[in-house]
Amino acid sequence: MTDLVIRPLVAGEEELFDSMTDPLPQLRQISYADGIAGGGYRPEHTWVALRADRVVGRAAWLLLPGSVGEPWLERFDLDLAPATEAASAVGAALLRTAHAALGGPKVYYAALPAYWRRQPEVRSVAEATMAAARLAGLVERGERIRFSWAGGPLPAPSGRFYFRPAADAAEINALVGRIAEPVVLTGAETAREVAGVDLARNPMAWLTGTQPGNWRVALHGDQPMGLAGPTADACFPMIAYLGLLDESVLGELLAGSVAALAGGGAYEVVADVDAHRVTVVAELERTGFRRIRSRVVYTPA
Repeated sequence: MTDLVIRPLVAGEEELFDSMTDPLPQLRQISYADGIAGGGYRPEHTWVALRADRVVGRAAWLLLPGSVGEPWLERFDLDLAPATEAASAVGAALLRTAHAALGGPKVYYAALPAYWRRQPEVRSVAEATMAAARLAGLVERGERIRFSWAGGPLPAPSGRFYFRPAADAAEINALVGRIAEPVVLTGAETAREVAGVDLARNPMAWLTGTQPGNWRVALHGDQPMGLAGPTADACFPMIAYLGLLDESVLGELLAGSVAALAGGGAYEVVADVDAHRVTVVAELERTGFRRIRSRVVYTPA
């Protein structure tokens, strides 16, 4: 068999990266060419595995302009024409070689279509790259699902709760301090990698364009029940933060946040949630959200 060559790209070789057939064309993600144009992808952070000048594996680490953190693995694809085990071995060799040049293993966000476990052809692609990541010393840390609401009726409020805008940043920060763990955090990975901000603990440091009055405080009588940060001032309308002091307000706080964004002209609203939060997942779906992708997170051991 022809020897395997593993190397980074050089400037002007963008077409080489794209010469490999995309194994998951149904997945909505930024193209490599757009990433190069925007400055997030760079040749020195992009590696390929070649056999007889044909790309059999590719990996691109992303580092957005102005980021304070390290690049993270955003695109990682393997040629599954050989056996899956052989493809995973190629992928592991590719990652190990790149890691050595990049100063060590980096976080890997494995983007996958929604319901990827239910589709055998998609699952085989995912299992090959995940096996390669494990062989290269990365450890799975969890899965996050991205949901999208794209119109449709919202559940009617029960009248049990009252919703008002947050008074100021101090009130938001005080409520965030009382919420042990928010149930919806959209873009938390980007906030951490780009700005070093923990969206769960310091959302105002990341959502700098969102006015406190756009945040929604849920109350029962005069008792706060939850807090939501719907924003149209990020890259797209989203529920950036949603935390609860009482789980009973979840559905109405979700629906109210979507209604506020839709009232401002949003025709799509996205929300990210950890896959293990089955109650939140169910409520998002009841509110009219649909899964559009998953991200399985791998970090250095």
